[in-house]
Amino acid sequence: MSRSEVLSIRVPPLEDRRRQIEAEPLPGNIGALLDEAARDAPDQLALNFFESGETITYSALRSRVNALANGMAAVGIGKNTHVAVMLPNMAAFPITSLALARLGAVMIPMNIAYTPREIAYVIDNGDVEWLIVHEDCLAGLAGLARWPGHLAESRIFVVGAAKQDFAAWSGLSTGQRSDFNAAATVGLDDRMNIQYTSGTTGFPKGCILTHRYWLTIGKVAAWRDGRAFKRVLAATPYFYMDPQWLLLMAFFQRGTLFASRRQSSSRFMAWVRDFRISFCLFPEMVFKQPPSPRDRENEIVRVNVYGLHKEVHAALEERFDFIAREAFGMTEAGSCLFMPIEAVDMVGSGSCGRPSPFREARIVDGNGRPAAPGEIGELQVRGPGILTGYYNNPAATAAALDDGWFRTGDLFHQDDRGYFYIVGRIKDMIRRSGENIAAREVEAVLRALPQIVEAAAVPVPDAKRGEEVKIYVVLQPGLTPKDVSTDRIVAHCEANLARFKVPRYIAYSADLPKTPSGKIAKKILTQGVADLRQDSYDRLEAKWR
Repeated sequence: MSRSEVLSIRVPPLEDRRRQIEAEPLPGNIGALLDEAARDAPDQLALNFFESGETITYSALRSRVNALANGMAAVGIGKNTHVAVMLPNMAAFPITSLALARLGAVMIPMNIAYTPREIAYVIDNGDVEWLIVHEDCLAGLAGLARWPGHLAESRIFVVGAAKQDFAAWSGLSTGQRSDFNAAATVGLDDRMNIQYTSGTTGFPKGCILTHRYWLTIGKVAAWRDGRAFKRVLAATPYFYMDPQWLLLMAFFQRGTLFASRRQSSSRFMAWVRDFRISFCLFPEMVFKQPPSPRDRENEIVRVNVYGLHKEVHAALEERFDFIAREAFGMTEAGSCLFMPIEAVDMVGSGSCGRPSPFREARIVDGNGRPAAPGEIGELQVRGPGILTGYYNNPAATAAALDDGWFRTGDLFHQDDRGYFYIVGRIKDMIRRSGENIAAREVEAVLRALPQIVEAAAVPVPDAKRGEEVKIYVVLQPGLTPKDVSTDRIVAHCEANLARFKVPRYIAYSADLPKTPSGKIAKKILTQGVADLRQDSYDRLEAKWR
C-alpha cells in the first residue's frame, strides 16, 4: 500500500480517536483479550514463527494456553508466583507468557545470553520461584555455584531435551483440559511482569508492570492511527519489550504476529514482502542496506522509527514508499509520545510527536518548574498503566516517581504547536566551553553517513574547554579507514553540526560493546582507559595520538 493510499483512508480526527481509545474499557486482563480474539476470529492465525514453521490459530492458542495454565496450577504455580522465562524466539515463549497471565503469576523474562552472574542476580533480586528454560541455556545454569533465591532443581522445566533431573515443559500440558477456570481473580492492576531494564553499568532494575500496562500499550498501538494493522512483524528477542506488546497489538486487531528468530538487516524487507506486513518497527540498519528494485513493493501501513536522523526521514519514505513516524517509549511507561500518521508536515522535523492516549507529558527545568516553550528540560509522563515501581528497589522507585509523574531522565523541548523533541539523556551530555552537546545528536549525524554503521560520542576531559567530544565509529563491513577518512567524517559533521559540536577526537572500532538489550555500553567502552585521547585522530592538531 503506497503512502498516498494509506493517507487517503478517512478516519476520525486525532483528538476524536484519542477520546474513543480512552473511553472504551480495556479487557479485564490479558487472558480476557485472548478469549475475545479466539471468540471473534477462531481460525485466524495468531502466531507465525515463520523460520521454524510454527503457526497457531487463535482457537488453538487459547486451548494450548489453557492446558499449560492448568498444568502449572497443578504443580503449584498460582497468582503472584514469580516465574522466570529464559527462551529464544519460539511459540513456547508467548504460550508460556499467556498461561502465566491466566494464573495471575508474575513473569520475569531473562535474556538467553545471560552469564551465570547475571542469571543469579535476576533470580535472587526477582525472588524467582520457578524457571522455564530452553535446553540451549542450560550451560548458563550449570555455571551457578548454588540455586539462587527460592529456586530448586525440582522447579525447573526445560523446553527441548530435558537434562539432569529437570522436568520437561511439554509435560506440564500433557493430559490437561483445554478450558480453564481461574482459582483467583486476575485484575488489571495485578502484576504481570518484572521486566529488567538493561543498564550500561552495574545491574539492571526490575520494572513492575501490570496487566493494565500491557493492555494499554497494545491497545494504543493498535488503534491510535485509526488504520488496520492485521500483519505485524516482530524481529527482536521476545524477552525484550517489543514483541510482547506487538503480540497484544495484533490481538486487538484480530491479526497475526509474524516473528523471526532474530533480527536481520539483510532479510528484513524480504520478510516484509513475503508476509505482507502492515506494521513493524523499522531498524535504521535496513536503510543502510544497498537499494533494491523491490524496495517499494510492500503493504506497509506504518513503521515506527526511533532516533532516526531527521535529514534522512524523507529519503526513507521515498525509497520504500511507506509512512515512517517517530515515537518515544520506555520500559517504565510504555508508549509516551507518538507522531500521528497524518502529520505529513512533520516529516524530517525530528519530533517524537505528541502524548499518546492515556498519557500526559510535561517538561520541567532543573528546579522542577514547567519549562517555557522551546526551553530544554526533563520530560515527565503520567497516566494509567505505567510501572508501579522497581522491584526490591525503593530508592530507585522514589527517585523515578514524583507525585504520579515518571521522570524519564531524557531532555526534551516542546514547540508552540505541542510537538515534543528529544535532545538526549540527562547523563549523556557533553559540556564543552559552557555549551551542552547531546551525544545522541552527534551520533545521529554520524549514522546519516551511509558508510557508518554505528557511532558513540563520549566526553574527553580537557583543561581548557572542560570536555571535548570523542567519537567511535564502526564502518560498514568491507570498508576501512582509507575508504572513510577522518577528513570526510569531519567535513560531514561540519556540514550538519554547529562548530562547537564537531568532534575533536575520532577513533575507528571493529564493534562497540553492548548492554544485554543491544544498547551501546559507553561505560564499558571507556572504563580503564587512562587517556581517552590515545589511539584517536585529533582534529585540532591534525594528527593521530
